[in-house]
Amino acid sequence: MKTLYANIEDVMREAAARWTLLAYFTLSSVFLVIFAAAINLDIVNGSLAGAQLFGKDMSVHDGLPIDKLVLGFESGFSGFLYVLCTFLAIFATAHLVPRMQEKGTVDLYLSRPVSRVKLLLSRYVAGLILAGTNVFYLITSIWLIVMWKTHVFHPRFFLGGLLIMFVIAVLLAFAFLIGVVTSSTAVSIMGSYGLFFFGIMLAGHDRFAAAVSKEWQATLIQAMYWVVPKTLEMAKAVVAFVSGASAPEQIQSSLALGPFLSTAAFGIGCLVLASWLFQRKEF
Repeated sequence: MKTLYANIEDVMREAAARWTLLAYFTLSSVFLVIFAAAINLDIVNGSLAGAQLFGKDMSVHDGLPIDKLVLGFESGFSGFLYVLCTFLAIFATAHLVPRMQEKGTVDLYLSRPVSRVKLLLSRYVAGLILAGTNVFYLITSIWLIVMWKTHVFHPRFFLGGLLIMFVIAVLLAFAFLIGVVTSSTAVSIMGSYGLFFFGIMLAGHDRFAAAVSKEWQATLIQAMYWVVPKTLEMAKAVVAFVSGASAPEQIQSSLALGPFLSTAAFGIGCLVLASWLFQRKEF
């Protein structure tokens, strides 16, 4: 157990030594400063009387209840955070396997009294901790900024963070699989981003299947949809989690269990395959 903790600690030290950790949180902090300075709200008797974005007046409904404004803002912004946090997490953690497999470094790790599977999984857990810390930092900071400006808080905003971490865990498992196979950080990053956008494209699988002329092509499209992570459905689910009952019906429908289960199965499958390949790989 001590060895596993040591491997996780190594990842954090490596992130700090290579400026990854500093760059990760600096970008997030810059975004938060811009966000805090960009929005100014004029609240009178619990209703929104006026608003400015980057110094320009915005048209608002007279007497708009501030509760509804905050809920609508947080639900919409959670979708943006979904993309931002996911992209930053992959960029900051996709190097964990390729760098571990560098000549000399991998020899040091394999000389430790720990199995290869536990070694790989400890790096995976460390990546999730690194990504999760930034997700918590962003969501908590934005929540506090909104509460400071509006004196209204909705704890449901944090539910979106849990689902964002779920998607990050799945994409990181895929990045680890690519990293084991290719030992390339660049390929791991590009592959993970490509999978993210491919999942968005396959959200229109029914239309694509109807447009092809061959039955096997339609079957293949439908099969790919259920194999690939449902990144667009997960984005809608983030908004639905934060919005609650106020979410539109088409967004609430994204909370169906099937997309969650198939996305989780993809991540588990990638992690199991990565562990198996890493255990058999010769260095």
